[in-house]
Amino acid sequence: MSKRRQPLFLARHSYRQRRLADAARLLPILGAILMAIPLLWPQGEAPGTPTTSIAMIYVFGVWLALIAAAALLARRLEPQPGPEEDGAGQATPPQSQSEV
Repeated sequence: MSKRRQPLFLARHSYRQRRLADAARLLPILGAILMAIPLLWPQGEAPGTPTTSIAMIYVFGVWLALIAAAALLARRLEPQPGPEEDGAGQATPPQSQSEV
């Protein structure tokens, strides 16, 4: 019989922080795609084509949405304490072997 292996998992907090960091990395790509959409709109005087003012409203609306999304992600992403820091973000002095 083989031993049952314990499932590998990450703590919820670190998993969410990693996914939020991934979302922050993908935000510029999403923004570039959304900003390029007006380039695909048909041009000309045919009925039903969007006007330049509609395109500008769309561009600035996407821009504001990207700013809001970046602000939300930045607020949710908190700095990760390093190995030298405690949970409060303050550096702890190194301990010598005699103190341990």
